[in-house]
Amino acid sequence: MAADGESEGEMSGLDIRRIMAALPHRYPLLLVDRVVSMVPRTSIHAVKAVSMNEQFFQGHFPGRPIMPGVLIVEAIAQTAGILAVESLGLAGSGKLVYFMAIEGAKFRAPVEPGHLLDLHVEFTQLRGAVCKFTGKASIAGKLCAEAHCVAMIADPPKD
Repeated sequence: MAADGESEGEMSGLDIRRIMAALPHRYPLLLVDRVVSMVPRTSIHAVKAVSMNEQFFQGHFPGRPIMPGVLIVEAIAQTAGILAVESLGLAGSGKLVYFMAIEGAKFRAPVEPGHLLDLHVEFTQLRGAVCKFTGKASIAGKLCAEAHCVAMIADPPKD
């Protein structure tokens, strides 16, 4: 039975420790702060608190700080990685989610310091080790970016 406020199959949020168990990324490239909710094998809602302390704001752009679009797409991809790893029970297994392709990336509005970036990702296909996702990034319900991505789950390279 689901907990109050959750539908069947929905998981409540994941904290940063659980996110770090699912992803190998670390500061300054870990771009997901919290998972609000997740329905395994279906969808995830995560957030990134965008702070002026982010390294990239030093040069993008002085006097008008804007989060680079490529990093917004990376945040979507990391959110997709969490969904894949958690859905397949691979957290802590050492498996990596390799970003293979991005399609249809569109940027609609700037993301600035002080924004809370909502990241919504859905599985569109899960076939063996290859996963396809569609993702959207928004601020207070306003769409900022969207993209379709493909990832592969694999062992890390051997030394």
